[in-house]
Amino acid sequence: MRDSIKKAIGETVQDIMNSGFKTSFTEKELNSLGVTIPEVQLSTHQIKEIRETLNVSQTVFAKLLNVSPSSIRQWEQGKRQPTGSTRVLLDLLKRSPNILDYRLKA
Repeated sequence: MRDSIKKAIGETVQDIMNSGFKTSFTEKELNSLGVTIPEVQLSTHQIKEIRETLNVSQTVFAKLLNVSPSSIRQWEQGKRQPTGSTRVLLDLLKRSPNILDYRLKA
């Protein structure tokens, strides 16, 4: 496959994925098209900023994320970093702070 065609297909696939359409590409297929899933990077300041945007304490934030309050403290102090799906969830909260509003019941 010519590089220009491969690049165009890769960009189209990336656009499809970014738009929210369901896809069933394998990692190998995505790699062959040059489509990458970037790693989520969050600084200690960003994690604290996400929590403050939600206007909740560390304890409440921990309950929303289903982690220990100690984890929140350690993330905000830079002693540890969130991992896996928690990192992705924090990135989603950074982009859409109201995403977990349903978890707060009045």
